Formats: sequence, structure tokens, C-alpha cells
Amino acid sequence: MEIRIEKTQTPKTKPGKGADLPFGHIFTDHMFIMDYDDGQGWHDARIVPFGPISMHPGSTILHYGAGAFEGLKAYRKADGTCQLFRPSENAKRMEKSVDRLCLPHIDAATVLEAIETFVTFEQDWVPSDPGTSLYIRPFEFGCDEPIGLHGIKKAKFMIITCPVGNYYKEGLKPVKIAIEEHDVRAIRGGTGDCKVGGNYAASNRAEHVAEENGFTQVLWLDGVHQKYIEEVGSMNVMFKINGEIITPKLTGSVLPGITRKSAIEFLTSKGYKVTERLISAEEVVDAVKNGTLEEAWGTGTAAVVSPIGVLHYEGVDYKINNNEIGEVCHTLYEGLTGIQWGRTEDTFGWTVPIKKN
Repeated sequence: MEIRIEKTQTPKTKPGKGADLPFGHIFTDHMFIMDYDDGQGWHDARIVPFGPISMHPGSTILHYGAGAFEGLKAYRKADGTCQLFRPSENAKRMEKSVDRLCLPHIDAATVLEAIETFVTFEQDWVPSDPGTSLYIRPFEFGCDEPIGLHGIKKAKFMIITCPVGNYYKEGLKPVKIAIEEHDVRAIRGGTGDCKVGGNYAASNRAEHVAEENGFTQVLWLDGVHQKYIEEVGSMNVMFKINGEIITPKLTGSVLPGITRKSAIEFLTSKGYKVTERLISAEEVVDAVKNGTLEEAWGTGTAAVVSPIGVLHYEGVDYKINNNEIGEVCHTLYEGLTGIQWGRTEDTFGWTVPIKKN
């Protein structure tokens, strides 16, 4: 891919050591853009100064939500070099998501090349404080101008990046999660297993209500029976019940999380039994009541691993593991973050080094 580069003439001051890095608030100096139209296909790949983009008011994304995105991170190691964590998995999921929305196809290899090239260019923005990283947001959206439902013939693929700290203000402290009993996030046959904006828009009302009532996130139930646990708004979820680690299976309405996949592979390598199956809210509550629910946690790119200390269901708060981080959750967090930040050897082959400029 030939990429044109236009460097900013007004570089920003990068956050210093110990700076507050609220998630998604600070953007780097540049952004990656590539255009698509029916005649030329994907063309004019470029890295340009970060800033607003022009968009026709009739653009498809504004009216019909034709947009897909990804989220991954770059990490700075103790020796000063940087690396990505399983970027090919994000690229493959991006390809699947855009195809599901009938956006112009972009293959995983192109997405991966764009990510690696852009992060290499912006690597000075990767922070070095413990627990910090550079969040990478690739996205594609339709920008056809005629209003109406039709095949999308114009689109943009972009990447923006943000230096970030912890996603949740609690950090690694246990979070409070409310099981949603009314709204539905997704249903099998829809787009629940893709990373598209509509899934998150459908989540906003329940997330807002939960936050107003003191909860960190919502835990979604399936859209048919509203019985089986699926995922938290920004994480997949895992439970340790009677020594067995259980995570909801991928039924077509659950996002196949890359951190989820990594957690399963890591825990299995450590000898833990991990089962992917349907698990109901009632089963989890019963396990709390009879003392067999030992731990619960979420997994995702933004938070990596987040222990769940309280589950709220049908008007009752159920405390898990005395609202403390459990042994398996801590082992998983240390294991994954150790690989991501290069503190421990990557025996899985998950990391991709970024070349120094």
C-alpha cells in the first residue's frame, strides 16, 4: 500500500510522566484516512494532521448507522520499544463486521498494514507510565450522499489514536454490575457478534440508568428468553463456579472478544478448566447464594481484566468474593498485562513489535 504522509505543522505537547490520561479524551497529532468509491476502489491512503473531516449531510452513516470499528492497543516496554497485542485478530474481526453491514469490503491484511504503519509513525505518543497504553481505533463508515437504502458505493476507512490510562475509574478494584432486565442489546441473526455502532447505541439507555444508580456497567441477557447471560457493555464475562471457569458461549449475539479468546487460551495453558456454555442469571445468583460462585470478572481491550464485586439482579445486590479481586482474576490480569507490556515472555506469539522510527 502506498501511503502519502503530511506531517502536522503544529504538533501538540505530549502528556508527560504521571499525566492524567482519561480514556478517549486526548488525540495524537495525526490520523490515517483512505477513501473508497465504486470506480477506483480503495485509494489515496494518507496520514494527515488530526482534525475535523467534511461530510455530506446525506451520508449513509448519519442516517442508517453504516459504520464498523475496532479497538486495540500499543504498549511501551521497559526497554522503550513498543508492541501491539494480537492486531491480526482485530483486523479479521473488522473485515467480518464491514461485510456484515455490506460496507465496501476491506481485507484484514490491508487493515493490519494500515494499523502497523500508522502506529509506527505515531509511536512517540505511546505513554510509558505503568498501566498506560496507546488506544487504536480503526473504523469504516459509508458516506454515500443520496438518502435511501441502497448498496454503499462511497466509504472512508480511518484510524485515530489516544494515549490512555485505566478505562474504569476503579482500575483493578472490583466493579458493580447491574443485570439488565428490560432492554435488549442484540439478537442472534443481527449484528451482536460484530463490532458496529448500532449495538452500542442500543445499549445507551440501560447504561445511562445503571450509571445513575451507581453501577459501572450493564450485564446483558439474551434477546429471546432474557434469561441467559451474554456480555457486559464493554467486556465479555467469566465466572468461577465450584472450581470451573464458565463463560457464555458465542451464540451469534455475543461479541467474540479478543481478550476473551486470549483469557481462555492463557487459563487453559495454566491448567484451569474453562467451559463455554449457556449460563443463566438464575444459575449465577444461585451460585452466590450457595457459596459456589468464587469469582467473576470481565475481559476486554479497554479494561483488559476487571473483577466484578457486586451483581445487581431483581432489586438485590449480590456480593461476590467479599467484593475483592480473586486469585484467578489476579493471575489472569498479571499474565495478560505481563505479555502486553513485555514484562513476561510471550510464549503464545501474540505480540507484534513496532519498528523504531
